[in-house]
Amino acid sequence: MTRMLYDLIFRLGFRRMDPESAHHVGMAAIRVIGSRAAAPVARLLTKPNPSLAVQALGLTFPTPFGVAAGFDKNAVGVRGLDALGFGHVEIGTVTAIPQPGNDRPRLFRLVADRALLNRMGFNNDGAAAAARRLAKLRRRGAVVGANIGKSRVVDVDAATADYVRSAGMLAPVADYLAVNVSSPNTPGLRGLQAVETLRPLLEAVRDASGATPLLVKIAPDLPDDEVEAIARLAVELRLDGLIAANTTISRDGLATDPRNVERMGAGGISGAPVRARSREVLRLVRRAVPDPSFCVISVGGVETARDVQERLDDGATLVQGYTGFIYRGPLWAREINRGLASSAR
Repeated sequence: MTRMLYDLIFRLGFRRMDPESAHHVGMAAIRVIGSRAAAPVARLLTKPNPSLAVQALGLTFPTPFGVAAGFDKNAVGVRGLDALGFGHVEIGTVTAIPQPGNDRPRLFRLVADRALLNRMGFNNDGAAAAARRLAKLRRRGAVVGANIGKSRVVDVDAATADYVRSAGMLAPVADYLAVNVSSPNTPGLRGLQAVETLRPLLEAVRDASGATPLLVKIAPDLPDDEVEAIARLAVELRLDGLIAANTTISRDGLATDPRNVERMGAGGISGAPVRARSREVLRLVRRAVPDPSFCVISVGGVETARDVQERLDDGATLVQGYTGFIYRGPLWAREINRGLASSAR
């Protein structure tokens, strides 16, 4: 019944709205859900089964399923997302320097593909603002990671210092940090994934992060040998894990009319079209690093409990989603958690 009601609301309401405006409306509702009055009631309906708890990164995650970076860029909806049953929230991408991102429109729905296309461009309030909000959240118990990226106004040659600046502000107040070198929407960023460039960047951010767990997030479009090389590099540098994977620049196999996709323009695609490649990248990472103490977070095309369980079976430590929230609605995490608990019986 709940699924049918949300599908009706989506068709008659949200689907007719500009996607970014609809996101802001949804985030406003999530913030209300996270209020002191509403959150305890929401948790009665959404609290994950204790059997789903996962130990990773020196933390206890109440469920392996969390929210990927991009949904809550500025750490304003963490309490609501936590109350909806997500096991963790990765905020960001956050940059050292506040920035507005790319011009609108910059977010598009590919409904036939159950996907999104975005070129947001790391729009965010900056690392200092995010750090202030996270400092307050630490008293509330939610598991929160901070995804950091390069400020657009900073040249690629100065990227390391820019990342270090963000890490210095966020590491003391985040449960883990994720280095984003894989968004297609910041010029030159994906070039940082080359091992020879990535090594000094990760070394510097690792040193700036102190005891805070550090992961690196990669693109699904990398060749297989580069995926495995980055995984081995992460182990060599004593990072705590890897996130696989970001949005794709591929347009292959889409059900949406190619002319409509072309009109949308540049950007990364998330959701169902990236599902198969995301699983392939996960398997590649686990082949390169079979050690279960190395945390691998799988993201991309996850929508159902079966999707999450498949990632766990493939070796993922944790699983994240974003686009599925748009198509499944506010009780998405509860559905996933209940499905996982049922399949474990």
